[in-house]
Formats: sequence, structure tokens, C-alpha cells
Amino acid sequence: LKTTLTPLITIPSLSRTLRAMSKSVPSHFTLNNGVQIPAVGLGTWQAKPGEVRDAVSHALKIGYRHLDCALIYQNEHEVGQGIKDSGVPRKEIFITSKVWNTHQPDVADGLRQTLEALGTDYLDLYLIHWPVRLVPNDSHALLPVNPDGSRSVDREWDQRETWRQMEEVYKSGKVKAIGVSNWSIPYLEHLKQTWKVVPAVNQVELHPYCPQHELKEYCEKLGILLEAYCPLGSTNSPLLGDAELKAIANKHNVSAATVLISYQVNRGCIVLPKSVTKERITSNLTVIPLGAEDMKTLDAMAANGKQQRVNTPKWGWDLGFDDWYGPKN
Repeated sequence: LKTTLTPLITIPSLSRTLRAMSKSVPSHFTLNNGVQIPAVGLGTWQAKPGEVRDAVSHALKIGYRHLDCALIYQNEHEVGQGIKDSGVPRKEIFITSKVWNTHQPDVADGLRQTLEALGTDYLDLYLIHWPVRLVPNDSHALLPVNPDGSRSVDREWDQRETWRQMEEVYKSGKVKAIGVSNWSIPYLEHLKQTWKVVPAVNQVELHPYCPQHELKEYCEKLGILLEAYCPLGSTNSPLLGDAELKAIANKHNVSAATVLISYQVNRGCIVLPKSVTKERITSNLTVIPLGAEDMKTLDAMAANGKQQRVNTPKWGWDLGFDDWYGPKN
């Protein structure tokens, strides 16, 4: 994968020292179709109504040029409002969204809904959110359940059909690149049997407690770039308080969050920290170079007994990830 070694972002409110530290890490990566994608993006998952608009506007005003969205987040209209409020031209912003599980039989319609909500006529990247098709019923429009309370999953659905439709919307020009999210090696192997366009991205949970080294190596061989969601763990995760992580942060005189965000960019992954707090949105844009010893420590945390996922929805099976039902998940 190609990288662009230029200063990450120039943010007037950050010190010259922080800007200098960003000069030796990539500001962008190049997808397998030549499209450039900013290395750091603003995640919009779990942003409450009334908060995401201001968060997006602030982020764009201070230098973010990458927004990660999804129809299931139910806030794309506010994201669109935040984009307008910022005054930043649409052509300068890399926007990602995802087709939701209930829309897999009609990807084009799912895309239409997202484009209308965001107020744009194209996306820079469109992903299959999960390799799971949900069957709509009267229980819920987006998260339908069966009478026994389990998710209304179509276990016979062939994800290769969803990908065929993704290739069609890619050909239409309404999306500049296509990819997947939450896909394991076995699922990618199945998709590989019929794909004509190789996914540009696989967005998955990534942090030192869930580094997914094998998946990363597999995807790199195919030219698929990994994107990290939940790079800081979660509210209940012990990750931010990890002693080894804090030692690295203290050594560089930065926060633990900065180390976690920098870890992904240093290992060649796009990173998507999320926040609605202006101070954190600003600080999350800081990326520093990490040395070989730092990376070795971070890479080894999961293998040394700290493996833990923070996002394992109850779809009814493990989606091909060996650790999906791990004891700490």
C-alpha cells in the first residue's frame, strides 16, 4: 500500500512540537484503486442527536477531512448539516458510509437513502456494514427480531450477491471506492470466489487488545487496507489504563489516546476515533511516530493475555473470527 509522507494536518491550536511530530507518519494512504484516503477520520457512531452536527462542523473547521458514517447510526442528516455549517467544500472531504443489513437485497436503495440524508450526490467509500442480512419485519425497521427475541437473520443469504450489487453502484460513479466492514478471512475467501472488484477497505475493531495481526497480513497481500474502529477500546475497557500503554505515553509526553491512535497509523491502518467533545476531537488528530520497541510492546499485548473485543453483536454466530466468543468479550 502506498502512503503519503506529508504533515498530517496543520491545526493552528496545536503547538509546533505536535505538528513536527506528525511529519514522519502518513497523512494519507492510497487505496487499491488509486483513491487517496486521510489516515485519521472522525467516527460518528453513538453520537447522540444534537451533538453530531456540532462535532462534525468543529472537526472540519480544525482540519479533519475524513468522516466515517453509516445509515444505522441514524444521524447522517445531522452529519450533512455539520458539513454545511463548516463551510468546507464537499470535494475536500472524504465521506464513508455503509449499507445496512436490512438493505442488502437492494444496495442501490440503501445508498440512495444515505446520499439524501447526507445531502451529497456521491460517497468516497461505501462499505457492507456486516456480512449479515437481516429480514425486515414489524418488530423494527432496521434491527428486526424473531418472536423468540433473536435477530431476524437470513442464514441462506449469499453475501456474494451483496458484493455484486456493490460493484454495480461502484460502476455507476456514485461511490469512488467500495469495501467491507467486520469481515474475517473465511468470509473474504468466500467473497473472493466471485468478486470482480477487490474490496479497497476492511473496517474492523482494532486496538492493542484486538490487533488482528493475521487478518491484517491476509488483507495486505490482497491490497485491502484495514480501518480501525474502536481504536481506544470502549468506556468499560481497561485499555486506556493499561500500565504498558501509559508508560509509552509518558515516555512521549502524550496521552494514552494519542498513542492508541498513532499505533494504527504507524502500522499502516486508517484510524477512526470518535468523540463529540471539542477538546478530544482536536487532540485525536495528533499522530506521533512510534519506535520499534513501542510497536513491539503494543503488538504483543493481546498475545500476552489481554485479548479482548468490545463490539460483538449477537448475530447468532462468530462470523469467522476465532476470538469472537472469547472470555473477556
